[in-house]
Amino acid sequence: MNKTMMKSSWLAAVLLAAAPAFAADSNEIERGRYLATAGDCIACHTAAGGKEMAGGLALASPLGPIVSTNITPSKTHGIGNYSLEQFSDALRHGKRADGANLYPAMPYTAYAKTTDEDIAAMYAYFMQGVSAVDAAPAQQTDLPFPFSIRASLSVWNALFHDATPYQPVASQTPEWNRGAYLSQGLAHCTTCHTPRTTLMAEDNLRALSGAEVGGWYAPNITSDAVSGIGGWSVQELVTYMQGQPVPGKGPAAGPMAEAIDHSLKHLTAQDLQAIAVYIKSVPAVTDAKLKQSADSFGQQTDALETVRGTAWPKEHDALTGAQIYDGYCASCHQAQGQGTEGDGLPALFKNTSLGHSNTNNLVQVVLHGIHRVGVDSVMPAFAHELSDKQVTSLSNYMLASYGNPEAKVTEAQVAKLRDPATSSDSGLVTLVRVGMVLGALVVLSLIGWLLVRRRKG
Repeated sequence: MNKTMMKSSWLAAVLLAAAPAFAADSNEIERGRYLATAGDCIACHTAAGGKEMAGGLALASPLGPIVSTNITPSKTHGIGNYSLEQFSDALRHGKRADGANLYPAMPYTAYAKTTDEDIAAMYAYFMQGVSAVDAAPAQQTDLPFPFSIRASLSVWNALFHDATPYQPVASQTPEWNRGAYLSQGLAHCTTCHTPRTTLMAEDNLRALSGAEVGGWYAPNITSDAVSGIGGWSVQELVTYMQGQPVPGKGPAAGPMAEAIDHSLKHLTAQDLQAIAVYIKSVPAVTDAKLKQSADSFGQQTDALETVRGTAWPKEHDALTGAQIYDGYCASCHQAQGQGTEGDGLPALFKNTSLGHSNTNNLVQVVLHGIHRVGVDSVMPAFAHELSDKQVTSLSNYMLASYGNPEAKVTEAQVAKLRDPATSSDSGLVTLVRVGMVLGALVVLSLIGWLLVRRRKG
């Protein structure tokens, strides 16, 4: 360890024991701002129309909505009384100042990779660079039993959480290590892109191979050329993370668009390059059912001449997908799905939103549009205009015409995704409750057997 690193570690250790009110210089606060931006804190801790970092955003989860908390330096409703040690415990161990466990919707499982020095800088930013909001979120997290018992997370953490900070890989370049540090840590890529086990732990054997998050599909971003992003160049990944169009790939939407607008596009070109270099090196996870990449499907085609000049049926649920496309989509995406020059309005063929076998993102975009922060939102939402039947017909028409013809959309899927609050799966709740009942029966049976043996003895 060189002298600079020793000095930084010593400073971090001193700050960890300091009182909440310590003075940091402007450079440290600004570095903390950058790191908090990399962590995308604002996206989850700011409700629509609410004040920054004041919480109140309901995050969809398989267990029910988890409401984000106020993380401004308010001493009455925020984290203004946190010491650096308590702040570090929240990021690294998922512990509140009162010792209660945080739900892992707050990605402390990834933030734990962050160094003490970077956590200290983030603490300086949150205490001195964020405006205090002296108000509690309007709603609180209220998960069903047994998940309402936060103490049970201690067992989950003991089984699945590794709080060890990132350790550089000596055989890799500094750029690769920087990319790994950010991707595994503050950028928390695995939180969304890694499938979960039955007990909601990340399945590390399939890291970054794709998962559903709040009704959206976070695709496979391993290095596999067909199942993942192996066919993307480093520069294409950087351009995508900068929020710029990548011709032939399709635009970001949903949570990924939020991550780009709030976080990734604000990072330096060097850091984005490092992330791209690392992601491109992630071991491939292959889906044997896939025969071609999501961005390779479809071609320019036009079936609208078969419906133009034909009267629409009186019952609008009887409209064909081509009729709905002609009425709602062709004016922007053009009759043949070619979009506009420069991908300002993207083409629908060679578009990843229509190439994945998981069609949730297509349905979500039709229903809820694509909303961007700080830039024009060019994709409107049609949930208030189109019925479940119409969205299903339109989506399947687009898949057959421009995308993966084997992928399908169902009315039940549309109905579930129409209301984000209902997109969570209660199956895990039932599974755990059944497990608890079975466990209790086993324990009671064992106690009964011991009592019988004692009496016979």
